[in-house]
Amino acid sequence: MLTFTRMVFALAILVGALADAAGQSKPRIEPKSIARSLFGHARTPAPLEPAAVGFYTHGCLAGGIALPLTGKTWQVMRPSRNRYYGHPSLVRYIERLSEKAPKLRWNGLLVGDMAQARGGPMLSGHASHQVGLDADIWLTPMPTRELTRTEREKTSAVNVVARDRLDVDAKVWTDAHAAIIRAAADDAEVERIFVNPAIKKALCRYKGTEREWLRTVRPWPGHDYHFHVRLGCPAGSSDCKPQDPPPNGDGCGDELDYWFKEEVLRPKPLAVPAKPMPPLTLADLPPACRTVISAP
Repeated sequence: MLTFTRMVFALAILVGALADAAGQSKPRIEPKSIARSLFGHARTPAPLEPAAVGFYTHGCLAGGIALPLTGKTWQVMRPSRNRYYGHPSLVRYIERLSEKAPKLRWNGLLVGDMAQARGGPMLSGHASHQVGLDADIWLTPMPTRELTRTEREKTSAVNVVARDRLDVDAKVWTDAHAAIIRAAADDAEVERIFVNPAIKKALCRYKGTEREWLRTVRPWPGHDYHFHVRLGCPAGSSDCKPQDPPPNGDGCGDELDYWFKEEVLRPKPLAVPAKPMPPLTLADLPPACRTVISAP
């Protein structure tokens, strides 16, 4: 059964098609429209000049391109989600990183969610990934064969965090995991790499005296199975809002210890659950996103 938002979106498409057939202009998309419905059902990129618009959690993507589902050194996972689009700079970055992988004893990349065809809020999952500059890379190396469509939809990523959440799982974690994350962070276009705090702890122990790359790698819960790459605003994206630079230092001291406090690691449920935030509307996004979602 169609949900109400899907019915509204389908009706808008039908009305637009009838208007085109009659030589009339398309109906105006209302600013109060729920953004995740509009962008979540857009199946093709906006045919505009490439631009990341807005902030990573409040924006959209103009002129996005699809990462091919299969490359020599990468494969896209969960393709049915239609979240394998990005700004051209992100697609080039993934291709570039994947070429380095085999030299690091990492056969290739399994690529998870990037952005939707026109970016914007998603129907489920991420709060970010809205401007075509975020990508999830599985902490599972690509197999030596091409996965089937069914395998890409059903295969689970490997959890590298130990059951007690205090460190990585020594039976799973290898130096190759650290090497691929370091290679990801060493790229000049990278703004952040998000990993589980336990993974950050393991990276702090990684061999080598050069540690500037660790500043880019930030601990954040929930990244047990993948690392999250975030690029900075690319040239030509004047409406892109950058993130503040990370704090100075390698982030391996007291700043990291915070994440392993009992109240942070295992927070108690709130006596009164917090009210969920209202969904973003088109009016909550930068004005340029109206052009993006309205483009043919």
